[in-house]
Amino acid sequence: MPVPKRKRSRARRDKRFANKGVKETAIALCQQCQHPLIPHQACSDCGFYKGVKVMKTKSDRGLKRKKQQKEKKAPEQETEDKK
Repeated sequence: MPVPKRKRSRARRDKRFANKGVKETAIALCQQCQHPLIPHQACSDCGFYKGVKVMKTKSDRGLKRKKQQKEKKAPEQETEDKK
């Protein structure tokens, strides 16, 4: 029965498996904003998944915050006008 003449080093042995886990990831485009994203994931740019808004984005929170600040300032201006 044949037997190896020398022990194979760990580096030589492991070279075979070095690229085994590397895979190409698929990239799709968001239906709403055409932003590239991973398939079956909600778009982080606009917050849509399959045409339905499923999460609030940073820009949505900013708009809401500005609206609240305007509403907060409006009553203050009315009280100043009454004086």
